[in-house]
Amino acid sequence: MLLRSALLFPLFSLCMLSACDRLGLADPAKDAAAKEADARATGSACRHAGRGVEDCYTQNPDASRAAVFAGWKEMNDYMRENKIEEVKPDTSAAAAKAAAEEASSAAAKASEEASASEKSKSSKKSAKP
Repeated sequence: MLLRSALLFPLFSLCMLSACDRLGLADPAKDAAAKEADARATGSACRHAGRGVEDCYTQNPDASRAAVFAGWKEMNDYMRENKIEEVKPDTSAAAAKAAAEEASSAAAKASEEASASEKSKSSKKSAKP
């Protein structure tokens, strides 16, 4: 019996420790690899959008410069090989949409305030004898 429990305990411990990635403990190697992959993807996206690598550095100061450059260079080579044109971001459309949404929300707020003041005026008039 003692021999059986002596064999089962290490086996059980080994099974429990094999799933320690599910405990939520941070793995520095995985975190570093994910950060580098994100920085490479950022560099690729910047190149595809036609931005210079320097602009990409300034817009993404937390990203590793070496990884951003590697992603930018990979995308540059890929775009040259496959004759892919740059896709210029249309920021004016996004800005116009945001301004339109802001104006409509401001108009709705003004309308609500006007109806509230109208209600208060009518209640004051009806309260007077």
